[in-house]
Amino acid sequence: MSVLIWVAFALVLVIYLARIPVIQAQKKLGGYDYHNPRAQQAKLEGLGQRANAAHHNSFEALQLYLAAFIACVASGNIDVLMQQLAVFYLICRVAFVLLYWLDKAYLRSAVWVLGCAAILTMLVRAALAAA
Repeated sequence: MSVLIWVAFALVLVIYLARIPVIQAQKKLGGYDYHNPRAQQAKLEGLGQRANAAHHNSFEALQLYLAAFIACVASGNIDVLMQQLAVFYLICRVAFVLLYWLDKAYLRSAVWVLGCAAILTMLVRAALAAA
């Protein structure tokens, strides 16, 4: 169980680590605009824009993992394979962010599919364990 919790913690960290290039890009636009940060972020280009998209996507991805996490706990299926799938999902999410930063769209999409497959596998295994 602790592996699943540590993965959840790490996925939360990924959300904010994905934002590092956004902060750097905002500095180039005169610093962080406390009055209207979203308008400033909309002006970003290149790496700053991609990092902002990765940051927002990471919030969405956390929800998928949390659904799988809850399903694992509710079904009582927290075996080694579930833990390995969770770690694999975390690896996919880190790779996804890095590939977003590097503008490797096709590889990023492939990693996204692999991550989704891990989550779907966790959900199906939890459902079968609960049946």
